[in-house]
Amino acid sequence: MTGQSIPQTAPSQGSSADRSPAPRVKRERKQRLLSQGQPSVTRSIAEAVVIKSGNLFLIMAPGGMVPVHGAHGLGLYYHDCRYLNGYELKLGTSDPTTLVAAAPTGHQVTFELTNSDIHLKDSVIHKEKVSLTWQRTLDGARGLLSDRLAFKNLGQTDMDLPVSLYLAAGFEDIFTVRALLDERPGHLAAPKWQGDTLLLAYAGADGLLRRLLVSFSLKPHHRVGGAAHFRLALAARASQELDITLAVQEGPAVARPESATRPARPDAVAAATAAPSVRDTFSQVHSSSELLNSLLERSIVDLDMLQSEIDGEAFFAAGLPWFGTLFGRDSLITALQTLAFDPQIAEQTLRLLAARQGQAVNAWRDEQPGKILHELRVGELAHLGEIPHTPYYGTVDATPLFLVLLAEHAHWTGSLEVFRALRDNVERALRWMDEYGDLDRDGYLEYMCQSQKGLLNQGWKDSGEAIPNEDGSPARPPIALAEVQAYAYRARLGVADLFERAGEAARAGALRQQAAALREQFNRDFWSEELGCYVLALQADKQPARVVASNAGQVLWGGVADDERARHTAARLMAPDMSGGWGMRTLSTQARAYNPIGYHLGTVWPHDNGLIAAGLRRYGCDREALQVITPIMEAAARFELHRLPELYAGFARETYGVPVRYPVACHPQAWAAGWVLHMLQVCLGLEARAFEQRLIVRKPLLPEFVDHLELSGLRVGAARAHLRFARRADAGGGQAAAEVVKVDGELRVEVID
Repeated sequence: MTGQSIPQTAPSQGSSADRSPAPRVKRERKQRLLSQGQPSVTRSIAEAVVIKSGNLFLIMAPGGMVPVHGAHGLGLYYHDCRYLNGYELKLGTSDPTTLVAAAPTGHQVTFELTNSDIHLKDSVIHKEKVSLTWQRTLDGARGLLSDRLAFKNLGQTDMDLPVSLYLAAGFEDIFTVRALLDERPGHLAAPKWQGDTLLLAYAGADGLLRRLLVSFSLKPHHRVGGAAHFRLALAARASQELDITLAVQEGPAVARPESATRPARPDAVAAATAAPSVRDTFSQVHSSSELLNSLLERSIVDLDMLQSEIDGEAFFAAGLPWFGTLFGRDSLITALQTLAFDPQIAEQTLRLLAARQGQAVNAWRDEQPGKILHELRVGELAHLGEIPHTPYYGTVDATPLFLVLLAEHAHWTGSLEVFRALRDNVERALRWMDEYGDLDRDGYLEYMCQSQKGLLNQGWKDSGEAIPNEDGSPARPPIALAEVQAYAYRARLGVADLFERAGEAARAGALRQQAAALREQFNRDFWSEELGCYVLALQADKQPARVVASNAGQVLWGGVADDERARHTAARLMAPDMSGGWGMRTLSTQARAYNPIGYHLGTVWPHDNGLIAAGLRRYGCDREALQVITPIMEAAARFELHRLPELYAGFARETYGVPVRYPVACHPQAWAAGWVLHMLQVCLGLEARAFEQRLIVRKPLLPEFVDHLELSGLRVGAARAHLRFARRADAGGGQAAAEVVKVDGELRVEVID
């Protein structure tokens, strides 16, 4: 393969400097609020094929191509910039016909194509006479997309095959691609050929030169603009290969883009590809169910693809294409979902977020001392201060979730090392919860956006209309979400245990008293006899947003509900208006604001269902937990590759018989991929007590299509356990028997039936 291997230069991803909008020449811009919280307003990406390596990822149509024209989200991305927004292959003047696409392995995918009739000047190449195998491979460490096109003449006569490649590069910031902003402040150069290499370049207003160099193993017969034309002489039954290398460069703009030819200096951040594969580090699971095995395989592939790295610390990027970056809430929840299978990424995620914890009051970024970030961006608009994501701190729940993960990590590892290392960060997070997070000192965490380009809603349901009243109107800030109070409750109890183990009994006691007071207050203020469950939120003047929503189920996960109200909540959530057959909806169909394709107004989110199922198990509602888990698995069986997307529509099962895709949902998406592993932990009832060298297996369950399951290499402290589970033929409700096959190290396994 010819073509130059071009390393990249990365901007710093760790700076917490204030990047408020700097004074500069003003220009006309499209006035669109980022606070809408929608992922994108581009065309559907539901059928898109995705591969990723390190910080480089490619989103393409099912046949492998990226349309040159039209508003879409497909393309080649790096550091929040779409380097390539068009890449089309034509045989003659026609698109090839896609026969099949192999399941992506993470960084590589292969398509099998053929031709339709190709009309030449004096002849016709009839359809299906050409076999075209298109292999696409990403190398994030070197910033390369490598394409191998293998052509074969399937006919009995020689042919002169015309092949054309059309490439376009807009170098748009991800926020521009998503149509949330209409900004491209730099200079886009015209396509330029240097010998047989195509140079596409953009001099950003942030001082960075972004380039894409395209080279070919065969000399083009004709080239013009961003197009390269070839004529392949193929004898009957003969084959020929064409290799194309696309090299991403990013570095200081030291020369005009038309004349810049030197490779950029190496990119330290791109070393993410050197991180161990989760396939090698995760505990191993095998079951009697082909469906479950397939779901697990896809989960591992997707999590491996989404594993990223900043400053030597690994984390799970939230999802592709819109959220391929560090997200406080998403990265923390995915680390929680996978904690039982590998605690290493959880520790690194904690350290990464602690290093970027809020330092000062900064309204532009919704930053406050002790607050955990929401989203980090490193593209041109972030560098220029056009968006506040440098990082942006507009999240009310990432801070308590940070503490929850820290406590859970300690219980699985049996170590206070991370707690001691992050002791100051823990205190600052607790102080934020008591002061800045509690706007009116009533004991509840509340949010009110301060940034001109921030999020109006700052819980996990962060779209502009996500928190409605019973009349359909949006709740009025400040808003205290039900599930966030549960997170705060669980966080305080979790770190109280760590303080006590560290010898600080008084600090632990104070946190437990605070949690107990919150529990009593919450069950009084958030409970609705009329609804039969907890309200969605308290808003301005402490008025309830009196609607039935999935948030009430996450309240159970946090453990703040009292037992009787938890049982009532479980019963209410299992009603048909919430559970439509493919999983629990985010909002009841009885709510005036219900919309089955509204981002948070009636759609189904797998991770949400996983937390709800865990909450149901916490309160002994085992049958209900399985009724939440099973429909999600059945939905996954009907999605291509058995991949759960970020979310899907909330239509009832009987309406269409298949789950309906949400048009611009991320896939892969971290906490959707993590759902499968989390579901296993919930079903098997795994509870780590590593400080006491114990593992509790509490009332294990298996879904009805799983007869037996083996889990090996489960780490609890320094020990590892190999467990076997089998469905009990003499018991209904999914109960399973647990057997300890082997234990390496000091560990006592307690099975509680």
